[in-house]
Amino acid sequence: MRTRVQSRRRRHNPLRRRSDVVEAWTALVVTVLLFVGAPLAGAAAGLWAHDQARTIAATQRADRHRVHARVIGNPPSGLTSVEGTGSQTFPVAVRWTDPGKGSRTATAQVPVDTARGDTVDIWLDAKDRVVSPPAGQVAVWQHTLTIGVWTTGGVIGAALLTSAVTRRVALRHRLAEWERDWALTEPEWTRRRA
Repeated sequence: MRTRVQSRRRRHNPLRRRSDVVEAWTALVVTVLLFVGAPLAGAAAGLWAHDQARTIAATQRADRHRVHARVIGNPPSGLTSVEGTGSQTFPVAVRWTDPGKGSRTATAQVPVDTARGDTVDIWLDAKDRVVSPPAGQVAVWQHTLTIGVWTTGGVIGAALLTSAVTRRVALRHRLAEWERDWALTEPEWTRRRA
């Protein structure tokens, strides 16, 4: 005896409607998007974001330099460092000596526990303006992971939303087809007389 191998294509089935076929294909596409497309999109976006963040960090490191400055302003009274909230800063006047340019004064962000006369590190750009420190590896990786996770989540959300909308539309079509078919079949089943 020969065993016939049935292909995935089924023969015509009167119970299988077009809306069922559309819904089945949508489920397949959504499954592939969830398990293959979303992770790939997140990884690709993360790699792109990582390259961009590394380029920006390298540019900042080339453009900025650190100097040691002495706090000359009075820190605001009553400020205390709150545990668990990270490093808090406040603006205060600082002074440093620039070789060839003499003594310079500016306002910079210093940690909360800094007192008058303490030495702090500040960062200056090419135009000698006080700026934030250049982004480090931690900031680059945080940016990379944030972009990757949000992209993955966006693809998953879009796939699930598309699936829900398609299922709702398929259900409407299915109910409309059933209503039309019942309008044709009901008189034969109920034997209603006018």
